[in-house]
Amino acid sequence: MAIMITDECINCGACEPECPNHAIYEGGAEWKYSEGTGLRGIITPIHGGGELDADGLNNPKSMDVYYIVSDKCTECMGFHDEPQCAAVCPVDCCVDDPDFRETEEFLLQKKAFMHL
Repeated sequence: MAIMITDECINCGACEPECPNHAIYEGGAEWKYSEGTGLRGIITPIHGGGELDADGLNNPKSMDVYYIVSDKCTECMGFHDEPQCAAVCPVDCCVDDPDFRETEEFLLQKKAFMHL
């Protein structure tokens, strides 16, 4: 599963530099698949869907607090023993996202896809 940031976020920013996939963004910030990954140009995401531009800007998932792009989150699988955002969050607002349940195998495939 992916991790999400709840509305209890105090916008401290401690989580953002800890993410090995660059999946965490400040509220209101646009994001790209290519940021912090090896993805470039036209890609077909591992989660399905059609082709898209890895360098294209995507709308923010939140305007108010930091947010995690679930398509880029691997729960730090293959990098660390635990999600680093949750480990450093001073208010424990980085939690499992019940809307994105993924197996360990899929998370590792996602990591391999993003970091060729």
